[in-house]
Amino acid sequence: MIDETMRRLGADLPFLESVKDAEKHFLSGRRNRGADLESAVRMFLEFLKGFEQLDIEGPCVTVFGSARFPDGHPHYATARALGKALAEAGYAVITGGGPGIMEAANRGAHEAGGLSIGCNIKLPMEQQPNPYLDRFVEFEHFFVRKVMLVKYSTAFVVMPGGFGTLDEAFEVVTLVQTGKLERFPIVAMGGSYWEDLREFTLGTLLPAGTIDAEDVDFIHRAENVARALELIRGDAD
Repeated sequence: MIDETMRRLGADLPFLESVKDAEKHFLSGRRNRGADLESAVRMFLEFLKGFEQLDIEGPCVTVFGSARFPDGHPHYATARALGKALAEAGYAVITGGGPGIMEAANRGAHEAGGLSIGCNIKLPMEQQPNPYLDRFVEFEHFFVRKVMLVKYSTAFVVMPGGFGTLDEAFEVVTLVQTGKLERFPIVAMGGSYWEDLREFTLGTLLPAGTIDAEDVDFIHRAENVARALELIRGDAD
């Protein structure tokens, strides 16, 4: 039904052909109302495409992490083992669909016979879909993609990453903190990678009163895959 709606809208609005850098144009500043309306329709159609292709049955875990850790890196190996363990436990695995940590988690799930899903983003660098995806959706707008990465999951794992990973992690934490999202498990993996961030949280944010004491516990540390799975399942003490 959604596919038919998209086809009908596309026929009625022929100007909605693919446009390079559509999000960049939208964020370029003040524009005329017609241009903004066109952008709004594009976003709506992206949401419809996501809803149609990511209609997931059963529990799902989203794994965030950098595109820059190659096969052979310890973080890649951890994410691959995590994807395998999640699939064997009955979870679908959803990532940003690209290389690095995303590829590793999808790869582990795919190799274990689980459902492996990718929400890719069109970028001039880095982001090409990895070859271990059972379902794949490509988005133009970052915020639409982030909604899809959150919407279908009941737990989140944050692996080492850069600005994009931090953006995704803090998005989920903010949604939980403000009551917009159920308090699903948020698990941080990567050992000492997150230590400075935790010190900043405890040493700066908490004393300044910009977060509450209970907010510190939104993210749980896991040193290995077994511990991460315990936290995700709710088996942890």
